[in-house]
Amino acid sequence: MTTTLRPTGPESRPPEGGRARAYEIRVNSRPVGTVHLSRAPEDGPALGRLRLYVQPAERRRGRGAVAALAAEEVLRGWGCTRVEASVPLTAGAEAPAGAEAPAGAETGGERAPAGVRLLAALGYAERSSHLAKPLHARPALPTGRAVRPLAGAEFDAWWEEGAATFVAGLVEQGHSREQALARSAAVRRTHLPHGAASTGAALRVLTCEGTAVGAIWLGFTGLPRSDVRAWVYDVRVLPGRRGEGHGRALMLAAESVCLDAGADRLGLNVFADNTPARRLYGSLGYRTVERHYLKTLL
Repeated sequence: MTTTLRPTGPESRPPEGGRARAYEIRVNSRPVGTVHLSRAPEDGPALGRLRLYVQPAERRRGRGAVAALAAEEVLRGWGCTRVEASVPLTAGAEAPAGAEAPAGAETGGERAPAGVRLLAALGYAERSSHLAKPLHARPALPTGRAVRPLAGAEFDAWWEEGAATFVAGLVEQGHSREQALARSAAVRRTHLPHGAASTGAALRVLTCEGTAVGAIWLGFTGLPRSDVRAWVYDVRVLPGRRGEGHGRALMLAAESVCLDAGADRLGLNVFADNTPARRLYGSLGYRTVERHYLKTLL
């Protein structure tokens, strides 16, 4: 039996750039799943995105592997050198935030989700995860800590520091510096058009005994996920004050800020190699709700 991809419509090429196309996975002429491929202009020309779904009754028969490999060939034809794929975790499969994704079929008696096993077999490596936590009560801050709004006069210095890190990360991923700067500027226009006074956002400074030691940026609109009500876009502790529990205090403060804004579920993204942050979020009760994987196309 032959597994193939069949386009469900013409390729989309929006005016702002990028490409996208949807496919059916077919075994002979019978549909058994779907594939959606995209390349967004803000990701740069080298990164493609793959979304794959195989009907439950058709899994464990190699359909997903064949479809994913065929999709990678399409992305190569688009000029992509890397591909990102994501695995949403169902409520029963959600993992503590500090837990590693099992790479094989079984790890310590825990069976990895089918999508994780498939991507691991095809050479994908975990890049980052989306975490989420339901919020119920306002936690108390540790003694000596307090939060205040980021002042308008502080905004530019705070933004430039974070933007420098953001731009450097994009350049490391393969973007040109011009592309990275343009994307950083677009983020500011979209999420913080009026600086510290922007609506739909909360910028808070953590102080310890009256001295600023870190800051956090929370967003309430235009979120990356539909199953959360607020998002942590940036959390930062001053280099000389790390290891003193200020990161935990910032995250506790974030819960109170969210509840005050009527947001009862908080989400964030954490990179796979940031072990201290993963452990912190796990200890605070965050659960992994989606894992993102990356593969270099040779």
